[in-house]
Amino acid sequence: MLADSPAFSGFAVNDPVAARRFYEETLGLRVSDEGMGGLMRLELGGGTVVLVYPKPDHQPATFTVLNFPVSDVEKAVDELTARGVRFEHYENPPTDAKGIMREGGPLIAWFTDPAGNVFSVIQQS
Repeated sequence: MLADSPAFSGFAVNDPVAARRFYEETLGLRVSDEGMGGLMRLELGGGTVVLVYPKPDHQPATFTVLNFPVSDVEKAVDELTARGVRFEHYENPPTDAKGIMREGGPLIAWFTDPAGNVFSVIQQS
């Protein structure tokens, strides 16, 4: 029954105006309004849709909520850094000075949106 459902994901933000500005202006994503109290729709590649909804008492997850596969993580990190994105630095898993984790899997770098939600750029093979 659900195997053929066009499922979608969603997450909350505490300030939809700041989030939308970040998604559109900083990340260059396509965002549309759903018209229901600040509900937004991120329209990503391949027809993927992610709903973003306002929640005043929002607490960001402690895990990655959205991954962006890219062909070149180094280039993506450099371009996003130039646009004002700050990448997270972790000891475990270890990240380098740019915030890129280079050990134990595909190259990956994490950053947060204005609500503290964790996103990543991850090297696609």
